[in-house]
Amino acid sequence: MSSPAVPDTIFFDGVCNLCHGFVQFIIRHDPAGRYRFAALQSPAGQALLASQGIKASAAADPESVLLLSQGRLYSHSDAVLRIARGLGGFWRLAAVGELLPRAFRDALYRFVARNRYRWFGRQESCLLPTPELQARFL
Repeated sequence: MSSPAVPDTIFFDGVCNLCHGFVQFIIRHDPAGRYRFAALQSPAGQALLASQGIKASAAADPESVLLLSQGRLYSHSDAVLRIARGLGGFWRLAAVGELLPRAFRDALYRFVARNRYRWFGRQESCLLPTPELQARFL
């Protein structure tokens, strides 16, 4: 699989421990660097979302991981399933989840999103990447 000219961007809740773990998972399984990352709360993340017509208020209380891929914005379960498919290999099997109705997938996604701080906790500040990973973060 060839990498696109501009890497896909994953927007995540920068203070959410579950989201932090998700980003770390992607980094481990994406050695080619197909994805770059932006915290929804960061100025760079908000600026890029604004350039796509997404208001900053949507990033103020993030409910979803967002994926910007080839100029198109995906959210909720669509974003997660597309990210998994993009990792290739075994993770492409996640596309099977697309057989479930989107309303069901997104309801499950929203249930986890509403409870993520209670179940996984939160950080006081956004994730700071290591110097080796700095280039993958906006």
